[in-house]
Amino acid sequence: MSVPLRRLGTVSDPNGTDQPDPLDSFDEIIEAETTRDPDLAVIEAGSRTLRTQGGQPYTDVPARPEDPEVDKALREVEAELATRWGETKLEPSVSRISALMDVLGEPQRSYPSIHITGTNGKTSTARMIEALLGAFELRTGRYTSPHVQSITERISLDGAPISAERFIETYHDIKPYVEMVDAQQEYRLSFFEVLTGMAYAAFADAPVDVAVVEVGMGGSWDATNVIDGDVAVITPIDLDHTDRLGETPAEIAGEKGGIIKQDATVILAQQPVDAAQVLLKKAVEVDATVAREGLEFGVVARQVAVGGQLMTLRGLGGEYGEVYLPLHGAHQAHNAAVALAAVEAFFGVGAQRAEPLDIDTVRKAFAAVSSPGRLEVVRRSPTVVLDAAHNPAGARVTAEAVQEAFDFSRLIGVVGASGDKNVRGLLEAFEPIFAEVVVTQNSSHRAMDADELAAIAVEVFGEERVQVEPRLPDALEAAITLSEEEGEFAGGGVLVTGSVITVGEARLLLGKG
Repeated sequence: MSVPLRRLGTVSDPNGTDQPDPLDSFDEIIEAETTRDPDLAVIEAGSRTLRTQGGQPYTDVPARPEDPEVDKALREVEAELATRWGETKLEPSVSRISALMDVLGEPQRSYPSIHITGTNGKTSTARMIEALLGAFELRTGRYTSPHVQSITERISLDGAPISAERFIETYHDIKPYVEMVDAQQEYRLSFFEVLTGMAYAAFADAPVDVAVVEVGMGGSWDATNVIDGDVAVITPIDLDHTDRLGETPAEIAGEKGGIIKQDATVILAQQPVDAAQVLLKKAVEVDATVAREGLEFGVVARQVAVGGQLMTLRGLGGEYGEVYLPLHGAHQAHNAAVALAAVEAFFGVGAQRAEPLDIDTVRKAFAAVSSPGRLEVVRRSPTVVLDAAHNPAGARVTAEAVQEAFDFSRLIGVVGASGDKNVRGLLEAFEPIFAEVVVTQNSSHRAMDADELAAIAVEVFGEERVQVEPRLPDALEAAITLSEEEGEFAGGGVLVTGSVITVGEARLLLGKG
């Protein structure tokens, strides 16, 4: 522990006064990491809006290809990928993906990267980082998972999913090398490993100026971790995938901290104290520069606005006021602060340069952000909202955001969850805001049986508040009917949640995609 953390300059309070960094010891760093300054607390302002306008552009969630031949070719690629280990079957090692990168000529070394891990908020944060970098005229590649509707969403260039044609071409370009590695390894490359190889190859081929990469699970042995991210971003850590990552935030942080590389810059969102301790120790070990939410950067103020929120963010280079974000919830404001700090760090703000990023460019970028399936309004009268919360921590922030952004007099939940999740904890988080819940199941083999889910829901909600509809179309219809029981203008709504897959299928059923 003899190597001190290198800091990104002085800390400015919300009034603009420079303050000396009060953290003179490691224990104080840990304590401060999880104690938010009251001045940085969320400022609730404005009346809540009924039926908040929040529809986002849908072009970033592509539909099936219109050309029958292209659609057929894409389905063939999807079918071949489906023969490999799915994303829930893992052998914790980067040996196979490293072998693939080797035979491909190390494409991931041809561009700088921003690497993102954490439990919740990774995809939204990645999209914000991508938007900011693009606004500053950098060519971006973004790799995120899982997808909402189309597998091509996972690999984006210049802010848009690659075309089906390019996805197919990239797959066939690397397929001979994939088969070569398969023959040499104890286990074949997994679905996720092949997609990761495709992404890195597509980014090199473009070529991109910077890659924004979200881990699939964990960090240390995640397939994405063959990159050396110039900036490592760690969103809030909570309990999820405990069978693979650990049963405490500290154990999970040990895995996720594996993306912190030598001399990198680490952007830390607010963390549980034990997770913060692990991450900061890792940063010390590799001489990484650390910026901490609530200290070097954070949310100064925010207020509800039509279709989103208006924020004042404190970045590494100063304060950014009147920033509009067309996404709902305090958690998205904190994701925005993390994204801004990550881009500042990428450009050297707070280290090589003192001046902030151009405020007009920052405002333009955030105003254009979308995050499909994250408190996304897809229908009116009644309002139907989709949110991909799939664990208790995600459900809690979603419940808070719904209450802030919408003035529903009667909210009906449609929940379809995966069997390997903490479903009881998820339902308990939503119980205070749902008048009734319709439990269902999506088409995935991982989906929890609707009757099994209903049994847990009855224990949480009571039998009179639970309805079972195994088919998602029937569940949506039932929920919409229930939401309208108080009359057309009573302010009823529907929230579809529990799984990215459930949200994606509901999105298709409701005509978005």
